[in-house]
Amino acid sequence: MTSIRVLSVGTDGSRESLDAADWAAREALRRGLPLRLVHAESGQRLAPLPPDVDLPRRTVLDRTALHLSYTHPSLEFLARRSPRPPAAALLDAATDSEALVLGSRGFTGYTGFLVGSVSLAVTARAPRPVVLVRAGALPQDEHTPEGAFRPVVVGLDVTAPADEILSYAFEAAALRAAPLHAVHAWALPPLRADTLGDTLPGGDAARRETLRRLALSGALQAWRAKYPEVAVTERLLYGQPGHHLLKASTGASLTVIGRRADSTHLGCTAHSVVHHSTSPVAVVPHT
Repeated sequence: MTSIRVLSVGTDGSRESLDAADWAAREALRRGLPLRLVHAESGQRLAPLPPDVDLPRRTVLDRTALHLSYTHPSLEFLARRSPRPPAAALLDAATDSEALVLGSRGFTGYTGFLVGSVSLAVTARAPRPVVLVRAGALPQDEHTPEGAFRPVVVGLDVTAPADEILSYAFEAAALRAAPLHAVHAWALPPLRADTLGDTLPGGDAARRETLRRLALSGALQAWRAKYPEVAVTERLLYGQPGHHLLKASTGASLTVIGRRADSTHLGCTAHSVVHHSTSPVAVVPHT
Protein backbone atom coordinates (compact mmCIF):
# COMPACT_ATOMS: atom_id res chain seq x y z
CA MET A 1 0.00 0.00 0.00
CA THR A 2 1.35 3.43 -0.97
CA SER A 3 1.26 5.95 1.82
CA ILE A 4 0.04 9.49 1.18
CA ARG A 5 2.11 12.31 2.64
CA VAL A 6 -0.21 14.56 4.63
CA LEU A 7 -0.18 17.15 7.36
CA SER A 8 -2.80 16.48 10.04
CA VAL A 9 -4.61 18.78 12.45
CA GLY A 10 -6.84 17.85 15.36
CA THR A 11 -10.16 19.67 15.41
CA ASP A 12 -13.09 19.69 17.82
CA GLY A 13 -14.91 22.80 16.62
CA SER A 14 -13.44 25.05 19.31
CA ARG A 15 -11.92 28.45 18.60
CA GLU A 16 -8.43 27.22 19.45
CA SER A 17 -8.72 24.24 17.11
CA LEU A 18 -9.82 26.55 14.27
CA ASP A 19 -6.78 28.77 14.89
CA ALA A 20 -4.58 25.65 14.79
CA ALA A 21 -6.29 24.54 11.58
CA ASP A 22 -5.61 27.96 10.01
CA TRP A 23 -1.91 27.61 10.86
CA ALA A 24 -1.88 24.02 9.60
CA ALA A 25 -3.50 25.08 6.31
CA ARG A 26 -0.76 27.64 5.69
CA GLU A 27 1.91 25.09 6.58
CA ALA A 28 0.35 22.46 4.28
CA LEU A 29 0.44 24.92 1.39
CA ARG A 30 4.08 25.74 2.12
CA ARG A 31 4.93 22.04 2.08
CA GLY A 32 2.71 21.15 -0.89
CA LEU A 33 0.74 18.62 1.16
CA PRO A 34 -2.96 17.92 1.61
CA LEU A 35 -4.36 18.80 5.03
CA ARG A 36 -6.13 16.05 6.93
CA LEU A 37 -8.72 17.14 9.48
CA VAL A 38 -8.96 14.70 12.39
CA HIS A 39 -11.93 14.56 14.73
CA ALA A 40 -12.58 12.08 17.54
CA GLU A 41 -16.27 11.43 18.11
CA SER A 42 -15.88 9.21 21.16
CA GLY A 43 -18.44 10.23 23.75
CA GLN A 44 -19.82 13.11 21.67
CA ARG A 45 -23.59 13.55 21.53
CA LEU A 46 -25.25 15.60 18.80
CA ALA A 47 -28.35 17.62 19.58
CA PRO A 48 -31.35 16.31 17.58
CA LEU A 49 -32.77 18.44 14.79
CA PRO A 50 -36.38 19.60 15.12
CA PRO A 51 -38.74 17.01 13.58
CA ASP A 52 -39.98 19.38 10.87
CA VAL A 53 -36.48 20.32 9.68
CA ASP A 54 -35.07 18.22 6.87
CA LEU A 55 -31.53 19.56 6.45
CA PRO A 56 -28.18 17.81 6.27
CA ARG A 57 -26.36 18.07 9.56
CA ARG A 58 -22.98 19.80 9.39
CA THR A 59 -20.35 18.00 11.41
CA VAL A 60 -17.28 19.48 13.06
CA LEU A 61 -15.26 18.33 10.06
CA ASP A 62 -17.72 19.97 7.64
CA ARG A 63 -17.63 23.29 9.48
CA THR A 64 -13.83 23.29 9.74
CA ALA A 65 -13.37 22.46 6.05
CA LEU A 66 -15.87 25.16 5.07
CA HIS A 67 -14.10 27.72 7.26
CA LEU A 68 -10.69 26.90 5.75
CA SER A 69 -11.92 26.71 2.15
CA TYR A 70 -12.78 30.41 2.16
CA THR A 71 -9.21 31.48 3.00
CA HIS A 72 -7.34 28.59 1.35
CA PRO A 73 -9.37 27.67 -1.76
CA SER A 74 -6.48 25.82 -3.44
CA LEU A 75 -5.77 23.52 -0.50
CA GLU A 76 -6.71 19.85 -0.73
CA PHE A 77 -8.57 18.55 2.33
CA LEU A 78 -8.91 15.05 3.69
CA ALA A 79 -11.03 14.03 6.66
CA ARG A 80 -10.71 11.36 9.31
CA ARG A 81 -13.52 10.75 11.78
CA SER A 82 -12.52 8.37 14.56
CA PRO A 83 -14.69 6.57 17.12
CA ARG A 84 -11.68 6.28 19.45
CA PRO A 85 -10.92 8.58 22.41
CA PRO A 86 -9.21 11.85 21.39
CA ALA A 87 -5.65 10.98 22.46
CA ALA A 88 -5.75 7.60 20.72
CA ALA A 89 -7.31 9.08 17.57
CA LEU A 90 -4.67 11.81 17.36
CA LEU A 91 -1.80 9.39 17.97
CA ASP A 92 -3.16 7.21 15.16
CA ALA A 93 -3.22 10.24 12.88
CA ALA A 94 0.31 11.28 13.85
CA THR A 95 1.69 7.88 12.88
CA ASP A 96 1.19 8.45 9.16
CA SER A 97 1.53 12.25 9.02
CA GLU A 98 4.46 14.52 8.26
CA ALA A 99 3.41 16.35 11.42
CA LEU A 100 0.37 16.78 13.65
CA VAL A 101 -0.90 20.26 14.59
CA LEU A 102 -2.83 20.91 17.81
CA GLY A 103 -4.25 24.03 19.45
CA SER A 104 -3.78 25.51 22.91
CA ARG A 105 -6.45 27.25 24.95
CA GLY A 106 -4.96 30.73 25.08
CA PHE A 107 -2.81 32.71 27.48
CA THR A 108 -3.71 32.86 31.17
CA GLY A 109 -0.97 35.24 32.35
CA TYR A 110 0.28 33.37 35.41
CA THR A 111 0.41 29.80 34.13
CA GLY A 112 1.06 30.59 30.47
CA PHE A 113 -0.78 28.81 27.69
CA LEU A 114 -3.23 26.15 28.75
CA VAL A 115 -2.12 23.01 26.94
CA GLY A 116 -4.74 20.39 27.68
CA SER A 117 -4.03 16.93 28.98
CA VAL A 118 -4.84 15.37 25.61
CA SER A 119 -2.42 17.65 23.75
CA LEU A 120 0.32 17.01 26.32
CA ALA A 121 -0.19 13.25 26.17
CA VAL A 122 -0.08 13.23 22.38
CA THR A 123 2.95 15.54 22.23
CA ALA A 124 4.88 13.30 24.63
CA ARG A 125 4.08 10.09 22.73
CA ALA A 126 3.64 10.89 19.05
CA PRO A 127 6.14 9.22 16.69
CA ARG A 128 6.16 12.30 14.45
CA PRO A 129 6.57 16.04 15.12
CA VAL A 130 3.70 17.78 16.92
CA VAL A 131 3.18 21.53 16.48
CA LEU A 132 1.31 23.38 19.23
CA VAL A 133 -0.37 26.62 18.13
CA ARG A 134 -1.69 29.10 20.67
CA ALA A 135 -5.29 30.31 20.48
CA GLY A 136 -5.53 33.70 18.82
CA ALA A 137 -2.48 33.16 16.60
CA LEU A 138 -2.71 35.27 13.44
CA PRO A 139 -0.84 35.01 10.11
CA GLN A 140 0.74 38.43 10.65
CA ASP A 141 2.30 37.23 13.91
CA GLU A 142 4.77 35.21 11.82
CA HIS A 143 6.05 38.25 9.93
CA THR A 144 8.09 41.35 10.57
CA PRO A 145 6.53 44.77 9.83
CA GLU A 146 8.36 44.63 6.48
CA GLY A 147 6.59 41.38 5.57
CA ALA A 148 9.45 38.89 5.90
CA PHE A 149 9.12 35.81 8.06
CA ARG A 150 10.47 36.09 11.57
CA PRO A 151 13.31 33.68 12.42
CA VAL A 152 12.86 30.00 13.11
CA VAL A 153 14.43 29.22 16.49
CA VAL A 154 15.82 25.78 17.27
CA GLY A 155 17.04 24.64 20.67
CA LEU A 156 20.01 22.25 20.60
CA ASP A 157 21.83 20.07 23.07
CA VAL A 158 25.30 19.97 21.54
CA THR A 159 26.31 17.03 23.74
CA ALA A 160 23.80 14.92 21.80
CA PRO A 161 22.70 16.78 18.65
CA ALA A 162 19.80 15.10 16.88
CA ASP A 163 19.49 15.11 13.09
CA GLU A 164 15.70 14.85 13.36
CA ILE A 165 15.50 18.25 15.10
CA LEU A 166 17.93 19.95 12.73
CA SER A 167 16.23 18.48 9.66
CA TYR A 168 12.86 19.84 10.74
CA ALA A 169 14.25 23.25 11.71
CA PHE A 170 16.29 23.80 8.53
CA GLU A 171 13.41 22.69 6.30
CA ALA A 172 11.00 25.00 8.14
CA ALA A 173 13.39 27.93 7.73
CA ALA A 174 13.94 27.16 4.04
CA LEU A 175 10.20 26.94 3.34
CA ARG A 176 9.72 30.36 4.91
CA ALA A 177 12.88 31.93 3.47
CA ALA A 178 13.51 32.78 7.10
CA PRO A 179 16.77 32.95 9.06
CA LEU A 180 17.49 30.18 11.54
CA HIS A 181 18.65 30.94 15.08
CA ALA A 182 20.34 27.93 16.68
CA VAL A 183 20.31 28.32 20.47
CA HIS A 184 22.39 26.34 22.93
CA ALA A 185 22.41 27.24 26.62
CA TRP A 186 24.94 25.84 29.03
CA ALA A 187 26.07 26.24 32.62
CA LEU A 188 28.96 25.08 34.75
CA PRO A 189 28.15 22.04 36.92
CA PRO A 190 27.27 22.91 40.53
CA LEU A 191 30.00 22.49 43.09
CA ARG A 192 29.60 19.61 45.51
CA ALA A 193 29.39 20.32 49.24
CA ASP A 194 32.86 18.88 49.81
CA THR A 195 34.40 21.22 47.19
CA LEU A 196 32.82 24.53 48.18
CA GLY A 197 36.17 25.87 49.28
CA ASP A 198 37.79 25.03 45.97
CA THR A 199 37.99 27.29 42.96
CA LEU A 200 37.67 26.35 39.33
CA PRO A 201 40.99 25.97 37.52
CA GLY A 202 42.03 29.12 35.71
CA GLY A 203 40.43 29.35 32.29
CA ASP A 204 38.19 26.34 32.89
CA ALA A 205 34.97 28.22 32.15
CA ALA A 206 36.46 29.76 29.02
CA ARG A 207 37.69 26.36 27.86
CA ARG A 208 34.26 24.81 28.36
CA GLU A 209 32.65 27.66 26.48
CA THR A 210 35.05 27.24 23.58
CA LEU A 211 34.34 23.51 23.41
CA ARG A 212 30.59 24.17 23.41
CA ARG A 213 30.95 26.76 20.65
CA LEU A 214 32.95 24.33 18.52
CA ALA A 215 30.38 21.60 19.15
CA LEU A 216 27.52 23.90 18.12
CA SER A 217 29.29 24.85 14.88
CA GLY A 218 30.09 21.19 14.22
CA ALA A 219 26.49 20.09 14.70
CA LEU A 220 25.32 22.66 12.16
CA GLN A 221 28.04 22.24 9.56
CA ALA A 222 26.46 19.51 7.41
CA TRP A 223 23.04 21.16 7.55
CA ARG A 224 24.47 24.53 6.47
CA ALA A 225 25.89 22.76 3.42
CA LYS A 226 22.56 21.07 2.67
CA TYR A 227 20.60 24.33 3.03
CA PRO A 228 23.02 27.04 1.81
CA GLU A 229 20.12 29.45 1.31
CA VAL A 230 19.32 29.50 5.05
CA ALA A 231 21.09 32.23 7.02
CA VAL A 232 22.14 30.70 10.34
CA THR A 233 22.92 32.55 13.55
CA GLU A 234 24.64 30.54 16.30
CA ARG A 235 23.70 31.65 19.80
CA LEU A 236 25.71 30.18 22.68
CA LEU A 237 24.22 31.46 25.93
CA TYR A 238 25.01 30.90 29.59
CA GLY A 239 22.10 29.85 31.79
CA GLN A 240 19.00 27.68 31.74
CA PRO A 241 17.85 26.45 28.29
CA GLY A 242 14.16 27.06 28.97
CA HIS A 243 14.75 30.69 29.91
CA HIS A 244 16.79 31.48 26.81
CA LEU A 245 14.50 29.58 24.43
CA LEU A 246 11.48 31.47 25.74
CA LYS A 247 13.26 34.79 25.21
CA ALA A 248 14.21 33.74 21.67
CA SER A 249 10.69 32.53 20.87
CA THR A 250 9.26 36.00 21.51
CA GLY A 251 10.45 37.15 18.09
CA ALA A 252 10.15 33.80 16.26
CA SER A 253 7.75 32.53 13.63
CA LEU A 254 8.35 28.99 14.93
CA THR A 255 10.28 27.44 17.81
CA VAL A 256 11.64 23.91 17.33
CA ILE A 257 12.62 21.70 20.28
CA GLY A 258 13.19 17.99 20.74
CA ARG A 259 12.17 15.18 23.02
CA ARG A 260 13.44 11.65 23.48
CA ALA A 261 11.46 9.23 21.33
CA ASP A 262 11.98 6.46 23.89
CA SER A 263 10.28 8.48 26.66
CA THR A 264 6.61 9.24 27.25
CA HIS A 265 7.32 12.41 29.24
CA LEU A 266 8.39 15.88 28.22
CA GLY A 267 11.57 17.14 29.85
CA CYS A 268 11.70 20.30 31.95
CA THR A 269 12.86 22.49 29.06
CA ALA A 270 10.24 21.18 26.64
CA HIS A 271 7.51 21.51 29.25
CA SER A 272 8.46 25.14 29.93
CA VAL A 273 8.61 26.08 26.25
CA VAL A 274 5.33 24.34 25.41
CA HIS A 275 3.48 26.22 28.15
CA HIS A 276 5.04 29.66 27.81
CA SER A 277 6.27 30.21 24.24
CA THR A 278 4.40 32.94 22.37
CA SER A 279 5.25 31.35 19.00
CA PRO A 280 4.04 28.01 17.65
CA VAL A 281 6.22 25.19 19.02
CA ALA A 282 7.26 22.11 17.07
CA VAL A 283 8.21 19.21 19.35
CA VAL A 284 10.31 16.73 17.36
CA PRO A 285 10.93 13.19 18.64
CA HIS A 286 14.50 11.98 18.22
CA THR A 287 16.58 8.93 19.03
